[in-house]
Amino acid sequence: MNIAELAPAVIHSQITLPLYLHSSSAGFESPVEDDDPGIDLNQHLIRRPASTFYARARGESMRDKGIFDGDLLIVDRSLHPAHGDLVVAALDGELLCRVLDLRNSQLLSADEESPALSLSDSADLRIEGVVVSAIKEFR
Repeated sequence: MNIAELAPAVIHSQITLPLYLHSSSAGFESPVEDDDPGIDLNQHLIRRPASTFYARARGESMRDKGIFDGDLLIVDRSLHPAHGDLVVAALDGELLCRVLDLRNSQLLSADEESPALSLSDSADLRIEGVVVSAIKEFR
């Protein structure tokens, strides 16, 4: 899966929206509770703004990991990549989203068609950050 665009995670404002906490089998309750502080997606999704960037996913090779073409990835550069993490990596000037396989020193695609990339054989390979969230747009 390729990365089509990058942007820094700059938080210009805080927007707290009501969080619907209760379910009801008959009818629809108000999502606003008197003691509910709500949720600010900036604070919820971006833990370290100075080291976080957005990346737009392109392609279908990470579908089995839940990342689809057009998804907005939230990537944190400050996290130490661990085995099994989804990472954004730069290889020969191209940005890719892959699964980090530390046991075999390679980057894996979620599909069987894309070849594994060896971490030791790729001189110009650099891990840019760990994917911490993916945002999907349905409409």
